[in-house]
Amino acid sequence: MSPYLNAKGRLPVLNRKVMTRREKRPIDFSFIIHPLDIEDIFRKFKFMRSWPDNLVKAVMRRVPPIFTSNITGVRSPHSSVEGCFYGVPLTSQQMLELPPEVTIRKVIAAGRKAAKLGAKIIGLGAMTAVVGDAGITVARNLDIAVTTGNSYTVATALQGTEKAAEMMGIDLDKAEIAVLGASGSIGSACARILARRVNYLTLIARNLPPLEKLADRIKQDCGLAVKVTSNVKDAVRRADVIVAVSSAADALIEPEDLKPGAVVCDVARPRDVSVKVAQQRDDVLIIEGGAVEVPGNVDFNFNFGFPPKLAYACMAETMILALEKRYENFSLGREMTVEQIDEISALAAKHGFKLAGFRSFERAVTKDVIAGIRERARQKRAALGMGMA
Repeated sequence: MSPYLNAKGRLPVLNRKVMTRREKRPIDFSFIIHPLDIEDIFRKFKFMRSWPDNLVKAVMRRVPPIFTSNITGVRSPHSSVEGCFYGVPLTSQQMLELPPEVTIRKVIAAGRKAAKLGAKIIGLGAMTAVVGDAGITVARNLDIAVTTGNSYTVATALQGTEKAAEMMGIDLDKAEIAVLGASGSIGSACARILARRVNYLTLIARNLPPLEKLADRIKQDCGLAVKVTSNVKDAVRRADVIVAVSSAADALIEPEDLKPGAVVCDVARPRDVSVKVAQQRDDVLIIEGGAVEVPGNVDFNFNFGFPPKLAYACMAETMILALEKRYENFSLGREMTVEQIDEISALAAKHGFKLAGFRSFERAVTKDVIAGIRERARQKRAALGMGMA
């Protein structure tokens, strides 16, 4: 018998005392999270590190949604709310490999548990917002509101991209801008908003017909003629600024794909930018879209890799809607409107949510760090006979 099976020859079941960490309390909202990779599982369940990966995944597939922590102290000038995290214990890779209905059932189960605690709205995090029909089936099977947070994710990603480009000395009026994953919900919205601001825009995705349709819509909306391509490498290598929002399971941007001084806002989870870029390219700026400062003395009681008071934009959207008492489905499905993005941006400003600097591969990016990147890019471009955008 395998040493990893119990006396009855079955996979082990986690003790409930291990699975619940804090006393549950009445809440207004909940946010559904999941481990991005198996290392995230090991951080919570350290005793599993010696187990084979396949066993870990098999056990976690059987584990029900896990109450992770309370979220306290979210307070704006107009209102205050409390919430919680619920964890669906499947990695990003599992969610891509398993039938969508498996993940969706677990997300619905998490939503129902949150509703019993008083939640009137839930936010879907990372791959739970992508799998299946992007939250529509989840919303149909719950009696509370659901949002993916995509609208505010787009808003903050574009705010961050514009600020980062400015700090790197890039003139957006003259720069080559690319949207990777432009045929998706977030990507198409990013493209439409960027088209109001820039002059040279390329849309990138695997399938050209949706891109061509989007290009026609942009031409009608604001008169900008945009390029479309399915050649990721070629388009990325020509771009000065890239907004990466694909739903690919593996990294699409490698160290050799970026020109010196390029800025990439990587909103995708899993990331579109390989970790090798951070290791090998000190002349490009990679930022993670959607790092937001939450108003009030917020305590998440859980470490998801951000400093105190900071959250992903998708989390923030759930809080904003709860503060506004807008208990309604907001960002759902594959379609997203510019009007939605503008509306959530206005509500965020009303309640005191704001862009909170930059992060890259789980680390803060300071002004001094950016100044160093800019100088190294200048030197490299000069050596190659290249000018700045």
